[in-house]
Amino acid sequence: MSATKVCRMMCAAACLVVLAGCVRNQTEPARGGEPAWTPLFDGKTLKGWKQLNGTAKYTVEDSCIVGTTVEGSPNSFLCTDKTYGDFILEYDFKVDPRLNSGVQIRSESYPEYQKGRVHGYQVEIDPSERACSGGIYDEARRGWLADLKENEPARKAFKQNEWNHIRVEAIGDSIKTWINGVPAASLKDSMTPKGFIGLQVHASSLPDPLQVRWRNLRIQEWGPGAKRAEVPATK
Repeated sequence: MSATKVCRMMCAAACLVVLAGCVRNQTEPARGGEPAWTPLFDGKTLKGWKQLNGTAKYTVEDSCIVGTTVEGSPNSFLCTDKTYGDFILEYDFKVDPRLNSGVQIRSESYPEYQKGRVHGYQVEIDPSERACSGGIYDEARRGWLADLKENEPARKAFKQNEWNHIRVEAIGDSIKTWINGVPAASLKDSMTPKGFIGLQVHASSLPDPLQVRWRNLRIQEWGPGAKRAEVPATK
């Protein structure tokens, strides 16, 4: 067999391995006893989501949800129609270095509370020098609950101008987060046991539109009898 033919066969085999890996990532089944993964975003539309508060623009581009700032708008949130209690949530995000953002979990919006202002736990997206992506902030309520000031590995795990992977485990009164596979925040708090998930575009005073992107949003809903895996999924 010629060297050229061997080379072609090796290249073909390598391509099959890569493709197989992609398929596994997209269709990864739940481990034994775990709930099935459910996508929160169909990759094409914003069906199942609604916008609350500000006037930032939310669009779908290249199978991503894209949030774009509008000068003068307050914080904006694209929120799930459905509410969630105990769950494991995973997603990827990529953010402009000048824009603060986050993902609300177990959050609420009531007319009697600050005229419908979204409030609740937020998993921070923070590309600033503070580097608290993966920390837990209580939006429009108590402020920081678990920053990353004492967690240098998590602060360093954030990748500027690249895709980052977040995992959130909200089981009972425990909320834990990971960024790119690195443990970030760990919190015990029972103020809000259930609520919607929301994608925040923070207010911006800059005339230039800034963007944050999310993709691969998926969730496991947990109930009685489910067996929690101890090893978190990583990206």
